[in-house]
Parts: sequence; structure tokens; C-alpha cells
Amino acid sequence: MKHHYIVSCVLLSACLLTGISAYAQTPEEKGLEIAVASDKRDSGWGSMRANMEMILEDRSGKTSTRKIESRQLEVEGDGDKSLSLFKEPRDVSGTAMLTFTHGLDPDDQWLYLPALKRVKRISSKNQSGPFMGSEFAFEDLGSQEVEKYAYKYLRDESCGDSLECYVSERYPQYENSGYSRQITWIDKAEYRPIRIEFYDRKNSLLKTLEFRAYNEHKGYWRADQFRMENHQTGKKTILNWQDYDFGVNLNARDFNKNALKRLM
Repeated sequence: MKHHYIVSCVLLSACLLTGISAYAQTPEEKGLEIAVASDKRDSGWGSMRANMEMILEDRSGKTSTRKIESRQLEVEGDGDKSLSLFKEPRDVSGTAMLTFTHGLDPDDQWLYLPALKRVKRISSKNQSGPFMGSEFAFEDLGSQEVEKYAYKYLRDESCGDSLECYVSERYPQYENSGYSRQITWIDKAEYRPIRIEFYDRKNSLLKTLEFRAYNEHKGYWRADQFRMENHQTGKKTILNWQDYDFGVNLNARDFNKNALKRLM
């Protein structure tokens, strides 16, 4: 009986090990799973309005400040829509940026320049360029749809403030991206982005985006500060967010490129 018991245990262990091996995730599968979970946690908010202070800081530390109103609309089955309306200072007041995010298809983006009194479409080939002199590229402004990237889980890592993070690499799958890859830190508790490193087309570290001072608004987590540092130029852009308001009365008609001239 003892012999049969030992054989049974060996067979059971072999079956369990085989099962574990058969269903063990690859780094690519785990990276995708983390991205999907993060996206799912931040779904269902519908529409949002907020105010934002944009601080541009040059290599010497000299700063300039802009005031912006942000509006966003969640879109079922496609990427989100967003509108940024510059309020201050006077030389950029009335400038508006409208973005329709998609998956692998190029995002649709339009910029209204009041000095020229015309709406300029941003070519998909130019979306890696800087937005209004900031360290954010046009391609950084859209929602980060899961299908825009391929993923690879790298490791677990402490990421400050007693947080544990998943660290993954993601590779842009859409044409004309200015990045070869990005490394993301996602906190394991709430699946919020904590930090993103952006690598240029030569695979050199270009810039780092940090998300700071998270607060919960009607069940949705938002960082009160985005801090983008360009390691190649020494410049920084800081976005200080205020007055988050979810479930506001916005619909697709409020995100119309033909109405950009009449927003102020």
C-alpha cells in the first residue's frame, strides 16, 4: 500500500506541475493582463471637466504658466475625446486642442490658433512633435488605449510611499510614434500609473512622466500633478490639476472641430 501511495503522490505532483506549466503566463501575457486591468479600473466615468495649470520650466529654471480648461468624454468602442481650452495668458488665450483617440488608427487632432483664426489639423506624421512648447508630445494627449501597444511584464518593484508596482514594457503599435518603447510603473493595489519612461527612436531615454498626489473623485483616482522631465534638454512641464468633476453634462456635440472658434 505504501508503494502505491508513493506512486500516486508522484503522479499527482507531475499532473499539478504539468498543469502549472501549461497555464503559466508569459511576460507578454502578464503585461497585457496588467494593462487590461488598469484600463478596466478606470472605465465608466462618462464625462469629466477639470482645470489645469501648465508650468513650463527651461533648463535654467525659468518658468512660465498657462491656465487651461480640460474636458473629456468617454467613448464606448473607441478611444476617448478630449478638449483643452487655453484661458491664460493673453497671448495663448482662445487656443484649443481637440483630440479623438483611436486604437491602431491614427488619432484625429485639431488645433485652433486664434491669431490665425483657423483650425489646423495635426498630421499623424507630426504627432510626435511638442504640444504648445511643452514637454508633452501631441501623441501623449490622447487616452492610452490598450490596443495601441504590445506589452511585456518585467518585474515587481517598490515605487515609493509604501507602494508596490508592476513594472512593464510597452511598445507602440501605431504608425509614426516618436517612441521605441515605454516602461510603466503601475501600482498593484489600485492599478494607477505612477511613472512612465519614454525612449526615443534611437532607444535612448528621452523623458520621464511622474503622477503625483493621487486623490479619489467619485470613485475614480486622479493625480493632482503630472510632472514630465525631458532628460535630453533639461526642460520640464508640470501640470497641476484642480476641480475634477465627473458625470458633467457633456456629449459628442461638445467635441466638434467646427465649433472650436466659438468656444471662448
